[in-house]
Amino acid sequence: QLQLEESGGGLVQSGGSLRLSCSAPGSTLDYYAVGWFRQAPGKEREGVACIGSGDGRTFYGEAVAGRFTISRDIAKNAVYLQMSSLKPDDTGVYYCAAAPHSMTDSIGDYDHWGQGTQVTVSS
Repeated sequence: QLQLEESGGGLVQSGGSLRLSCSAPGSTLDYYAVGWFRQAPGKEREGVACIGSGDGRTFYGEAVAGRFTISRDIAKNAVYLQMSSLKPDDTGVYYCAAAPHSMTDSIGDYDHWGQGTQVTVSS
């Protein structure tokens, strides 16, 4: 069973940066599309970014394009989300998820989820 673990969340001032990490101890992420999603209080969970297996295609949500970068380190079996120019609207719980597809940006395709890590951006 694929289990995902997120790390790297925290409190940061507006304009700052954070890097989130997603790992899968005991399993491999190589054959999964991996996505980052976030959920703010009172709002629905939304897609932030995803990266495919194989050619490593990426997709970004409109709200974060140009500020966030998703990447995959095959040797470390990890996926990262580098977040820059953070805004208070980026505050939320960030989840890493994996889908048994080469690439997908559809949240319904993601069937393995981590517990989430809190990101808080102060103004």
